[in-house]
Amino acid sequence: MNAIAIGPLLISTPRLYALGCALLLLLVSRYLLGLTPSQHGRWFNGLMVIWLLGARIVFVALNWESYSAAPLEALKVWQPGYNALGGLIAGLIWTAWALRKRLLALIGGLAMLVGTTSLWLVLVTLAPLGNDFAIDALPEITLEDMDGNAVNLSSLTESGDLIIVNLWATWCPPCLREMPLLEEAAKREGVSVVVANQGEDLLPIVRYLDEQRLDFRYALRDPSQTLMAQFQAPGLPTTVLFDRQGNTLDVHVGELTRAQLEQWLED
Repeated sequence: MNAIAIGPLLISTPRLYALGCALLLLLVSRYLLGLTPSQHGRWFNGLMVIWLLGARIVFVALNWESYSAAPLEALKVWQPGYNALGGLIAGLIWTAWALRKRLLALIGGLAMLVGTTSLWLVLVTLAPLGNDFAIDALPEITLEDMDGNAVNLSSLTESGDLIIVNLWATWCPPCLREMPLLEEAAKREGVSVVVANQGEDLLPIVRYLDEQRLDFRYALRDPSQTLMAQFQAPGLPTTVLFDRQGNTLDVHVGELTRAQLEQWLED
């Protein structure tokens, strides 16, 4: 999984690693750079803003085809989509300017920034908090669609499509925000999208889909939240990508972005 639940909060593990690395940088730089509290605060606070801004701009630029249809999505900074190299370059430039009058602090700040960014990349790659899939293939489970027809998930492999299974609920704002994106994917040739509602009655599901004019071939009900248990999903939304043979390729917990979905479908 790419996220863990801390109480009611659902936090992606890359962001958790980033928070830890930022905290480490804050503590180490505070005591080793020899800056006054005001100087350190100005440099560090500016660094966080500049790093995030640079990382976001580079990511959007590299994935512009995904954002060109809806450019304002680039402003949704709470969504995944940050390029570590872009953030590092922006941070190095800021550090060089902010500490230009203090050579030793400048050298130390540059080294610490490179070190903590490298540590974050290592943590994301090694995933010490776990990155294993709870399931390795499309489960043998039968659910009902909105008309009461039985749909066996494992039988979807007969179509030869890539299969996306999304767990959602009408009370979950991130789930609702990504629904139009999933509908777009469902209209693509060679892609089957399953939106499996978790734990709700039929009426609110049908009302929401009708009001939003969303049309899914595989809009299913999972009143017992069986898939939540089988996927070991820490929260909603959770989306799982399966290959054409039904093997698990990737799992994403949290709101999907257009860039990530495009990468899934292109790869």
